[in-house]
Amino acid sequence: METHRLLRVAHHLAVFTGSFDPVTYGHLDVLQRARGLFDEIVIAVGHNPDKPGVFSFEERVDLLNELVGELVATHPRGAAVRVAHYTGLTVDFAREVGASAIIRGIRNVTDLNAECQAAITNRQVAGIETVFILTSEKYAYASSSLIRQIAAFGGSMDTLTPFVPDRVQLALRAKLDDPSNPLGRLRAEQAQD
Repeated sequence: METHRLLRVAHHLAVFTGSFDPVTYGHLDVLQRARGLFDEIVIAVGHNPDKPGVFSFEERVDLLNELVGELVATHPRGAAVRVAHYTGLTVDFAREVGASAIIRGIRNVTDLNAECQAAITNRQVAGIETVFILTSEKYAYASSSLIRQIAAFGGSMDTLTPFVPDRVQLALRAKLDDPSNPLGRLRAEQAQD
């Protein structure tokens, strides 16, 4: 009879990065499935200099904390999750928190093409792997950018129900009425045309 020794497996921490501006059901779907793969996940709210933010870092972190709290309460099995924000390079943040992987949600082939380039660069530059998780089919065409466009161009907020949680819809409505917010400015410009 052979005797096998159990080896202690390393703690696998991953960072799930994105702007989450706003957070969508697609994000939460990817997070829930990633919770079965890792011991701990840090949702890393990043700053994308190419996109003007609708929500501040603090607002995005607050929304995510509320939504993640609900998700974990509903589905207690899986990785622990915490939310943080960062500026700078994602790989620097990943190293700082001791991540073994970066989680990226993939909706379609276009996402995959862009994400593969970043994943190869992250591996070469920082030695960190990227794990791609395909979003559920029902969220494959929803993006934060699309959600912002629908809201800004006068689309019914009810059309967003399949794509974003109610509290995100409420937060978006508030931004539409704020002329100092990029979303509110865009909506005002559309109303003038």
